[in-house]
Formats: sequence, C-alpha cells, structure tokens
Amino acid sequence: MYPKQEVVAMLLAGGQGSRLGVLTQKLAKPAVPYGGKYRIIDFPLSNCVNSGIEAVGVLTQYQPLVLNEYIGSGQAWDLDGMNSGVRVLSPYQQVKGADWYSGTANAIYQNINYIDRYNPDYVVILSGDHIYKMDYSKMIAAHKANSADCTIAVIDVPLAEASRFGIMNTNPDGSIYEFEEKPKNPKSTNASMGIYVFSWDKLRKYLIEDEETEGSSHDFGKDILPKMLNDGQRMFAYQFQGYWKDVGTIDSLWESNMDLLDPNVPLDLNDESWKIYSSNPVAPPHYLSATAQVQNSLIADGCDISGSVDFSVLFNNVTVKHGAVVQDSIIMPGCTIEEGAVVQYAIVSENTVIGKNAVIGARPEDIEDKDNWGVTVIGDNLNIGENVKVEPKAMISEDIEAQTDDKEETKEETEEVK
Repeated sequence: MYPKQEVVAMLLAGGQGSRLGVLTQKLAKPAVPYGGKYRIIDFPLSNCVNSGIEAVGVLTQYQPLVLNEYIGSGQAWDLDGMNSGVRVLSPYQQVKGADWYSGTANAIYQNINYIDRYNPDYVVILSGDHIYKMDYSKMIAAHKANSADCTIAVIDVPLAEASRFGIMNTNPDGSIYEFEEKPKNPKSTNASMGIYVFSWDKLRKYLIEDEETEGSSHDFGKDILPKMLNDGQRMFAYQFQGYWKDVGTIDSLWESNMDLLDPNVPLDLNDESWKIYSSNPVAPPHYLSATAQVQNSLIADGCDISGSVDFSVLFNNVTVKHGAVVQDSIIMPGCTIEEGAVVQYAIVSENTVIGKNAVIGARPEDIEDKDNWGVTVIGDNLNIGENVKVEPKAMISEDIEAQTDDKEETKEETEEVK
C-alpha cells in the first residue's frame, strides 16, 4: 500500500527531438547536456523537489538508455524515497495489446495505474525539454483557489512570435474561454508553456474517454484541452514570470546556453534558494595553462585549457590545446580541440576530437550569404581530421578524414585514384 500523495508529477520525456539532429540520434532530448554541468531534464526534476512534489513519473520512449542511467535511483534530486521518488515509466505490452505511446494523453493514460497507487488530488503534467525555474506549488495553490479542473501555465510572448504557440485567450478573472493552436492572427500573447495542473478525478475521466474516441490523436493540446473547454470545465491560465526557453531546436539550445553568459538574463543557476541538481561524475578542478586566454565563458570541472576560449560553454573534461580557438560555441563533455583548430558558432557533442588546424563553423560577419549561415553541429564520438573545414549550418554525423596541405601529395593521390 502506497501512502497518499496530494500531488503526482508526470514528466513527458519520450520525445525524439528530431529538430536537434545529430544531438539526439543516440539519446532522448531531455538527456541532452546543457549549461556546462546539467542535462535538460535536471530543470523539471529540480523544480519538482524544490516545489515539494515527492512522486514523479518520467515517461520515456525514444532512445531511453542514457536518460534511464542518468536518472538512476533519483538520489541526485533527493527523489529516491522507498514508496515515492522518481520512477522511469517506459511503454509496455498490455492485455489489450497497446505498447508504444501514441500521444501525450495516451502516455498518461497508459500509466493510470501508477498515478492511482498514490490516490492524488492533483496531477501536474510537465515537458522534459524546457529550461526554467518554477515553483509548481504556487500554481497548484492558484488551481485550488479557482476551484479549477485544469490550470495551464502561460508566459507572455511578443505579439510577433505568438503565432508559434498555443495561445490561451482569457477573461479578466483568468478563466480560459478559447484555445488557439498557432493562430495566424492571435488575439492575445498568453502562450502555453506545456505545463498543466489537473484535478485527477476529472483528468482520469477525460483520458479514458479520449482513449475510446475513434480518430483521436490522443494529445493534450489537440484533444483533451479542447474537449474540456467545450464541455464547460473550469479552466484557468496561470501567468508565469521569469526565464523560460523551449530548447527543441539547435538555435534555441545554442541561445539558451549563451544566455548563461549574459548577466542581464534572469537565469541564476547558482541560486542556493532554488538549486538545480544534477547527476554528474566528480572531476578535478579545471586547469588553465600559462598560454590560456579565457573570457566571458563557463568552464566546467576537469577542463584543460591552453588555447583561447571566448563567450563559450565548456562541459567537464574538455581539452583545448595550445593555439586552438573556441568562440561563441558549446563544447560538450570529453571533447578535445587540437592545436591550431578554430571552432566558432558551433555545438560539438560528447567525446569528439577536432583535429589540428581544422576550422569548424564561421562568424556571421564573415559570410556573404547570410541565408547560408547558422550554428554548426558536430555529433558525438567523432574524429574530425586535420585541416578539415566544416561550413556553417552543417550537421556532421560521421568521421571526416584529415585533409593534406601538400599540393604534390594531393596530385599523386589524385593520379592514383584515376
């Protein structure tokens, strides 16, 4: 018998993250490294424990191995209780034959038994691909005060960007009268953050009905929320103030990491009153040699820097050798930047070696056709050979052999190929 929990959190972490390309070929999007010593999933998990939520279900599906290992027992987030804590919930074969999660609502439906064991009053639905700090207990308190059936967290976005989001149109008391999915002509700028508080008895009923509805896509935004609204359920918007970033694209992931280097951005990861916890191996302090030049950068433990690093985020155990240059880039754990290499406006994934004198990416001012400029992405566990040049906006998933500067050697090799 499990002790009753007033609140259970369900964290949707099974997305493929296809827009992140090679970064998510081998791991789920919430497991992508962020900010020098974190992974994206650290933020919702830390928010849960800081908000006093003790029962957290993490729903995995796509490439779950790294994510499952990372979460482990949940000890890093103090979510390792015997009868509560964090539980990884993978899809499984049932009597009716269902297995893979077929939508966000279906994912929760398949885990009704997990939620029921705690007999909760409220269920919080979270996404695993957002960077933010939020006290969910305040949102739950607002849900109670409004006697709401569903409360949706919203953030004010610029009108020019509102058409990219699900928009909540509200009455003066915050009650929702209309939900528009990516409207061409938005009526408001209340963008849904994909964070929901439901009264469990109501949500349970709608999940079961939705599962039995033929033709449903079993999605919260497309099916559950519109149905509840049409049925006249009490639905309210909860206004969130603070930093929030959906890091589902290469550009947004790069921008959010760079935001950590901007003192004007309100995302303090050193705030002791709201710690972001992570599960990382212990490494020795970073080392800067006499030839190292480091400016406005985040350098994690275990790094060995002899080159130049400017406006960049370096994860643990990164080596930047003498004469190498790293600018405006994200270098993930265990990478090596060899002598003379230049890495600019790039994301280099884990345990990759950038060879001597290689050039990865470019500054936007150095590119004539700005449409061809973008952040360069190098996959994990790769070897990029000496003198290789990787263009801006490229996404590399395979090793690249070294290029020679010797013209005579190149001529001989060409004749051999012929």
